[in-house]
Amino acid sequence: MAAQDIIVRPIITEKSMLGATDKKYTFEVAKKANKIEIAKAVEEIFGVKVAKVNTVNVRGRLRRQGRNQGYTRAWKKAYVTLTQDSKDIEFFEGMM
Repeated sequence: MAAQDIIVRPIITEKSMLGATDKKYTFEVAKKANKIEIAKAVEEIFGVKVAKVNTVNVRGRLRRQGRNQGYTRAWKKAYVTLTQDSKDIEFFEGMM
């Protein structure tokens, strides 16, 4: 898999922006990607050094609209921590 296929999108929420000050960034990643592939993809795309990666499988949630109901899609979330001597990711700098 290419690095662009592994990192789907950054997660932009209040909680993830608080983590960005400590060099902890949150991404939606491919469901089949493992921690090593995620770390290599982040290093390749953003040019930073990754210290560790934590992953979470997010279950689909039941949603209703009137009588109709269904589940949102399941996806995988990755919390990426950078090393202290690594530079910040510029994409998140504009959000804070």
